[in-house]
Amino acid sequence: MIKFLEKNNKISWAITILIAITIFVLSSMTFGGGYGTTNINSTIYHFTIFFFLGFFLLISLLKGKDDSFLLFIGIMIAIAYGITDELHQFFVPGRFCSLIDAAFDTTGILFAGVIYFVRVKIKRGNKK
Repeated sequence: MIKFLEKNNKISWAITILIAITIFVLSSMTFGGGYGTTNINSTIYHFTIFFFLGFFLLISLLKGKDDSFLLFIGIMIAIAYGITDELHQFFVPGRFCSLIDAAFDTTGILFAGVIYFVRVKIKRGNKK
């Protein structure tokens, strides 16, 4: 599946953009619950959605190539998106800006980066 997305770059970009739009839309919604609290569902959501954003962004940028610079740029773009998402929530009534949520976003992105980096290295090692 990943190989297919690396070869069909337009599809991987479409998925990446769809995930980013989904994050923005969900961040624009007001949910019930405690103000300023982080629960396990929120933690899982932040880690998971940003893991997928980071993973698909890296697939889209690197296309299976071993390029540390693009890997770094992809991770930085995803982290910047996570931070701006938290800032965006500050302006949404009933939502709040949370450094804890930003940390879980970043953790998910970094985890995706490690997994994709290892995958590329293994794939490259198998070709030698």
